[in-house]
Amino acid sequence: MLEEIYESQKDSSNKAIDSLKRDFTTLRTGKVNVNILDNIYVDYYGNQTPLNQVASVLTTDATTITINPWEKPMLKTIESAIQAANIGVNPNNDGETIKLFFPPMTTEQRQENVKKSKAMGEKAKVSIRNARKDANDAIKKVEKEFSEDEIKKAHDEVQKITDAYIEKVEETLKNKEVELLKV
Repeated sequence: MLEEIYESQKDSSNKAIDSLKRDFTTLRTGKVNVNILDNIYVDYYGNQTPLNQVASVLTTDATTITINPWEKPMLKTIESAIQAANIGVNPNNDGETIKLFFPPMTTEQRQENVKKSKAMGEKAKVSIRNARKDANDAIKKVEKEFSEDEIKKAHDEVQKITDAYIEKVEETLKNKEVELLKV
């Protein structure tokens, strides 16, 4: 019974860390990454569709992303969506493709991305703490089936699991910070 509670907590905490890593891919480091466009959706026949599902998105060099829509009438829609997303560059439409030319990152931009990464890390920690709360609540529900000592040990184990995952978030955050600040 208690093992199931621990496993559920670990599962939720792993999901929080996976989500953090996915969020980190949207932050720009020195080299552009197509994941910076992951949160951009375009109106595709009345549906909000991810950009990468209506066009091929490629990095042609360290500072350029090329977007080649599968349907040419989508060029204007994609261009508008990119402008609305405010990712720091203006799209260049040549009638066939859209190119995004990213200037080299300034120190201020790098510092801003570090701040964003810390906020993402904090969000992951909150998720992990919520998993701890859920586990503790689950233990309280079955507390009559166990001795007082077993319940105390269970709460201690839940805290140990929480501490381990918070440490993983800190480590992941520190690695991302180094990557963001590297010129």
